Amino acid sequence: MSQTIFIVGSSKGIGASLARLAKKNGYNIILHGKSLSKNLTKISKELNSKYIIFDVTNEVETRLALKKLKKIDVLVNSIGINISKSFLKLSNANWQSIYESNIFGVARVIKHVIPILKKSLSMPKIINIASVKGTYSAVGHVAYASSKAALINLTTGLAKELAPDIMVNSISPGFTNTDMTKKTWSKRIKKQVDTILLKRIAKTEEIANVILFFCSDKCSYITGQNIIVDGGFGIKHE
Repeated sequence: MSQTIFIVGSSKGIGASLARLAKKNGYNIILHGKSLSKNLTKISKELNSKYIIFDVTNEVETRLALKKLKKIDVLVNSIGINISKSFLKLSNANWQSIYESNIFGVARVIKHVIPILKKSLSMPKIINIASVKGTYSAVGHVAYASSKAALINLTTGLAKELAPDIMVNSISPGFTNTDMTKKTWSKRIKKQVDTILLKRIAKTEEIANVILFFCSDKCSYITGQNIIVDGGFGIKHE
């Protein structure tokens, strides 16, 4: 029986690329969106995969939606928002919205999916999509960066708490060609991209390839790890 991957945040970006790649490799896919968007319905039709809709920041909505799922072998959390402001310009509402999505929302989903994962006939897995900014911060992204650092810490903590029954890892992409990147593009960002050893930003498919390895049976002895996929950018900032 094919394994089922539930991708939270799969209407666009890395989540959508992972959905397409995983489907191509024989996995069953359950898609997710915050709302019934054109992107979500399009990819659902393209992959012939079902989807569920809920806002991860809403506890009741999340719990009721996830009750509908009967089988999940792998959970991938590919959600997150970024508000690009300097520290002094960040409002309480900015901090709250970032953490509600990037940390509390992820934790909320994991809590309700764990009982379903434990029913898996294979080794169940959780993969969280963090960011290289979680291992070092950057000007104008301190709230986002700190939330991703917290996500990496959540990953390692859960790996210890859920072992040996569930494997938990995170992937930290560097600059990747997504809608979020396009919205935050600036001269300062371009200068940072110029320091990447491979001299370019990643395609979403390149990040998806790494995630799919962590979803697969080939990944059988890795847990509690955060894998950086940044084209060598971090080496310049050690």
